[in-house]
Amino acid sequence: MDIVFSLGIVLALILVAVIGVEVLKLKFFFGVVVPYVALATFLGGMVYRILQWGSSPVPFRIPTTGGQQKSLPWIKPSFLDNPSTALGAAARVASEVFLFRSLFRNTKAELREGPRLTYHWEKWLWLGGLLFHWSFFIILFRHLRFFTDPVPGWVSFLEGIDGFFRISLRAVYITDILFLAAVTYLLLRRLIIPHVRYISLPADYTPLFLILGIGLSGVLMRYFLGVDVTAVKELALGLVTFHPRVPEGIGVLFYIHFFLVCALAAYFPFSKLVHMAGIFLTPTRNLPNNSRAVRHINPWNYPVKVHTYEEYEEEFREKMKMAGIPVEKEAS
Repeated sequence: MDIVFSLGIVLALILVAVIGVEVLKLKFFFGVVVPYVALATFLGGMVYRILQWGSSPVPFRIPTTGGQQKSLPWIKPSFLDNPSTALGAAARVASEVFLFRSLFRNTKAELREGPRLTYHWEKWLWLGGLLFHWSFFIILFRHLRFFTDPVPGWVSFLEGIDGFFRISLRAVYITDILFLAAVTYLLLRRLIIPHVRYISLPADYTPLFLILGIGLSGVLMRYFLGVDVTAVKELALGLVTFHPRVPEGIGVLFYIHFFLVCALAAYFPFSKLVHMAGIFLTPTRNLPNNSRAVRHINPWNYPVKVHTYEEYEEEFREKMKMAGIPVEKEAS
């Protein structure tokens, strides 16, 4: 049911774009108004989430550790898995952002006959996640050629490296293939593996269907149905220069693709995808584990009225003496 609901949301978004552009002729609305609203929602939502995370109290050092802590001089500490310095913590965050290091260390546990608990090498999720994120990242930067004039040299260089493989005279981008393959794997993994399907919710399926729809519509435009690239670039340059204009000749497939991108951008701050920013503000990752070397005082402590033992003894001294309880000082 969750799968059908999530797929229905994406199909409904596609239907809205088709009806809006083909039937109601709202090209300016879908080409100009929707992207500006989506961008404002994305930026506002991300700022709100970051401020919310930044203001959350972290009274203790709570780094997640997976190696030897720094202690005695002759015991070698783990620089990345248990960093004791800010540099080590930054390196650990970088390894998570660029290489998904903790996911690479993932193992699969199974209970077999005996009963016997066994652990297996499990790197497919790491590989699928790595290919998906890096392909998405490169594709995003490739699209800068639509929003810049002239196109920066490094964008052209990246596009040339990505499209070195050619069929006839047409460049085939490797990241397009890897992106679709990775998204399909991540989706099928949630559908096929029983215990992963059991814990999956619409919040897990909807982004995957939405991203898959973006990828498929982009591939259809690029390799099969075509699109007026000059008109698309004119629209994109008008948006970034705040002089929007919707040229003629842009097909409905582009508006479907663009509308899905806008929907993803607007949904981004309120979905699980927001971990893109959250990884940098996660105290289990960005804090060094130096509790043995530095005394940490909770900055969120507020004054609390306490009842000291001296005050307690002063109040109950006579009763304590009558009960035979020793007191530290006699009444003056």
